[in-house]
Amino acid sequence: MRTRVVFVILFIFLTFIPFAAKKKPADPIMPDVTARGLALYEYDQATWHATDALQALRPETQALGRYIAHKSGAVWEVAFGRLNQARDTFVIAYRATQGANIQEFTATKLDPPQADTAFYLDAARAIDTALQDFHVQKRMYNAAVLPAADNQLYVYVTPAQTENGVYPLGGDARYLVSSDGNTIIEKRQLHIGIIENRGNLPKGAKIAAGIHTHILSDVPEDTDVFYVLTRKPATPEMIGTKSKKFYEISVDGTIREIKM
Repeated sequence: MRTRVVFVILFIFLTFIPFAAKKKPADPIMPDVTARGLALYEYDQATWHATDALQALRPETQALGRYIAHKSGAVWEVAFGRLNQARDTFVIAYRATQGANIQEFTATKLDPPQADTAFYLDAARAIDTALQDFHVQKRMYNAAVLPAADNQLYVYVTPAQTENGVYPLGGDARYLVSSDGNTIIEKRQLHIGIIENRGNLPKGAKIAAGIHTHILSDVPEDTDVFYVLTRKPATPEMIGTKSKKFYEISVDGTIREIKM
């Protein structure tokens, strides 16, 4: 009975914050963080649906080492393959291309496999470089590569979702890697611990927003935006920082500072 009361108090607190925020609307801030979070979400959606399309072909697993997504214009493509032994070519065994939307992909087998010495090669090397540095916990992780300024690459290492309805947040990092994928220029640890909220709500209750606290930085991170966009049902996320600032990430990924 005591646990239920505590939970309801938390629920009331979470519903109060967005209500207060609506009384003091603020302009969106940190558009760069929102943009990277949106791109990371699209990357995740592309690789998810492309992998589903690939499975229909019953692929030869020995030809698959990595999957890497790349957006050209408005269309995503996902390459499935592996680095050769010399690490100077990414050998693409299968390719999946977006259709009318990001949930629709068509996969094809490349026979013979295609040798790539451009983006996919650099991205594959960048993933290897980041993972050699990242100290993973005992769980599955995903790696995503996004273009950065000056032809450099961002590599995100994030905990993979392993249960339906459970969306992990935290334990993640962002690497800025050289254009050839071989050198780490900057590492940003985004969160330390991993939160896995299983949403055990009292009957009839609904979550108005989630909430967590940052101890590494005073601002929302790219993966906070990614988390909000991924979580279902869609709900905002409140973020408190060590400098006692509060932010809200809306369900469209926009960020606002909340004046308490």
